[in-house]
Amino acid sequence: MTTTKTLPHLNAELLKTQPSLNSKTLGSLLPEKVLQFGEGNFLRGFVDWMIHGMNQKGLFGGSVVVVQPVAQGLISKLNEQNGIYTLLMRGVLNGKVVEEQQVITSVSRGVDPYLDFEGYLKCAHNPDLRLIVSNTTEAGIAYDASDRSTNQPPNSYPGKLTLLLLERYKAFRGDAAKGFIILPCELIERNGDNLKKTILQTASNWQLDADFIDWITKANIFTNTLVDRIVTGYPKQEAEALWSKAGYQDDLLDCCEVFHLWVIEGPASVAVELPLKEAGFNVIFTENMTPYRDRKVRILNGAHTSSVLAAYLAGQNYVSEVMKDSLTGGFMKKAIHEEVIPTLTLPKGELEEFADAVFERFSNPFIKHELLSISLNSVSKYKARVLPSLERYAETQGKVPARLAFGLASLIDFYRGTEIRDSALIGHRDGKEYNIKDDLAILQVFGELWSSYDGSPAAVAALTDVVLKQSGWWGRDLREISGLSDAVTKDLISILNNGMVAALVELEQASN
Repeated sequence: MTTTKTLPHLNAELLKTQPSLNSKTLGSLLPEKVLQFGEGNFLRGFVDWMIHGMNQKGLFGGSVVVVQPVAQGLISKLNEQNGIYTLLMRGVLNGKVVEEQQVITSVSRGVDPYLDFEGYLKCAHNPDLRLIVSNTTEAGIAYDASDRSTNQPPNSYPGKLTLLLLERYKAFRGDAAKGFIILPCELIERNGDNLKKTILQTASNWQLDADFIDWITKANIFTNTLVDRIVTGYPKQEAEALWSKAGYQDDLLDCCEVFHLWVIEGPASVAVELPLKEAGFNVIFTENMTPYRDRKVRILNGAHTSSVLAAYLAGQNYVSEVMKDSLTGGFMKKAIHEEVIPTLTLPKGELEEFADAVFERFSNPFIKHELLSISLNSVSKYKARVLPSLERYAETQGKVPARLAFGLASLIDFYRGTEIRDSALIGHRDGKEYNIKDDLAILQVFGELWSSYDGSPAAVAALTDVVLKQSGWWGRDLREISGLSDAVTKDLISILNNGMVAALVELEQASN
């Protein structure tokens, strides 16, 4: 029997012996057009996969140079494999389980600026380089006052990028045609605007030349983007079996779902230089990404936040279980289709298609998404993801959306606990403890409320009243929304008296 010890490692030499692995578009043979900050699972399972796809169809003809943004990373391993790795895409598509594997060859090499700072700056001298992408975590796009222009390299991503832009400016003597299209993929709102602001702040702090600062603004395009794909990364438990099946060892094996979406807000010229749509990818180029951001936050994220706390209290542990159950899965689907979609501005058909894709993604048998992990910071999540839909529905329909209100009652019940231990409020389900994690001040309020609860309907109404009037949590006093206090109180009484499953059944019967 073949063992992983005898398998060859995936690299450029192996591709020469196996032409079926798409070696015709090997990154090292193509001009380096993309500089990428981040060598982690997400960018390799998203951007680099798309670059590979464009190359396969003869639409791009360029490779990716990957920069390691922190001191410890995977660059040495990436270079050992000549930038080559396997991407395994698994999920549900049109009701069928899909598994697809590709060897990705779009990466030419990796650069570690902590070990080769001159090599990093040398990238700026390449006239073919045109695109910069990044995923340095949500905290990556932040101003660092400790950064200095003399650091090799600066600590922050904006600091590193500022020095690269300065090197580019000097190398091409301020040529406006040598700026970059910058596509940050960090999960913060208006990531491009924030990155630009931070770079300008860094350049100002370093007292860099005014003409250079002007070049940053005029010669470079900072796009705002929205990325959407679940990339689970290296499949540690399955790796050896997958190696044996493929016939080679790949220490950079990456796994993700089938679905993908990239929304890019910028001038029309970006779509011309980045022909992703022509290559068949689900990419939207737009001058205004707000409707698409609202669609994702309020449908995808809103589906989670409005339903998973009820599902957890109903005895479920994973999102895939929620979707298999007709009661909880039906609750989620009706909340989105009947109460969220009517509040959004994009065409109804487009919204429903997106929602159906979301529900397929939630049903992915290859992803174990724990409900308790989703429950983290549910108060702020409800405010950002669900409350805008609830407010808009109440405003336009003249009544409270029944399921979104029930989701709020479920939140109050989920936060039922009297003891705070290790910064978590302790809840109980079927006699077993679970940790409720949120801002400590929020947990303290809930702990005090439930400590004084005496089980009477009047106590439920009083408890609900206190929660809804927390304008610091919700951004407003929710008692101002006509009918909401009564609806949440009624639902909470039902949950407390009958249990979550019976309360959900009662809600559905009342809604039909």
